[in-house]
Amino acid sequence: MTRAITVVLHDVAPATWPAVERLRRCVRAVAPMPVTQLVVPRYHGQPHSGAFDRWLDESLGMGDELALHGYTHQDDGAPPSSAVERLRRRWYTAGEGEFAALGAEEALRRLRAGRQWFERRRWPLYGFVAPAWLMSAGTWSALREERFHYTCTLSSVVDLTAGVRLHSQSLVWSTRSAWRRGMSRPWNAAVAMLERRRPLLRFELHPGDVEHDAIRASWMRLLERALEDHEPLTMAQAADSARRNGGAPFNTATPAPHWR
Repeated sequence: MTRAITVVLHDVAPATWPAVERLRRCVRAVAPMPVTQLVVPRYHGQPHSGAFDRWLDESLGMGDELALHGYTHQDDGAPPSSAVERLRRRWYTAGEGEFAALGAEEALRRLRAGRQWFERRRWPLYGFVAPAWLMSAGTWSALREERFHYTCTLSSVVDLTAGVRLHSQSLVWSTRSAWRRGMSRPWNAAVAMLERRRPLLRFELHPGDVEHDAIRASWMRLLERALEDHEPLTMAQAADSARRNGGAPFNTATPAPHWR
């Protein structure tokens, strides 16, 4: 597999539109490359607008991919049963890990609602990425039944059609506090260096990553360097390449821990 790079824009919804649009412009300022936009149909319960849907239509026309990113992006599952679970679902994700604790039936209902939402807009749909990459055992079961082409965890891309997994540690910046922003820059520079020789390098960008000058400069600089010897792909293209080039076998019936 030729070394590839993907840029993924998270939390795409009318409420985040101005920031997502700025993110997209900043990516294009580095290089005219496609991105994968993770779209939330009812972000925090809010409906989409015709103008925003038309903007996504334009994005598809420019070569971007649209993938499903939860349904509401809010964790309303069963209360955490342990201190570790509470830390992971409340502090780490700020209560956004929608699929972290869902049973199979509820996860399947939301996945199907998301697929139908895409179908009404005649948008192709290949991938599902859970908010914060947190997926319960029930979510994995629902994914097998709903037959998405791929999903992702924090450290891998899983081709669900072939049951293969490609290691790819995400570059993720955290902007919720000054100390997180300070740590994100050297951390991601180190991850980019370690991951540079692997088949796939993933930039996972959130709306806040365009609001802070130092963070924006950090990921734009790393992206420019990576594009010197990486081919830009959408996530669907990367998952397909992993399948064709023999990723590691992956049994979705007994998945790896959902936070990895």
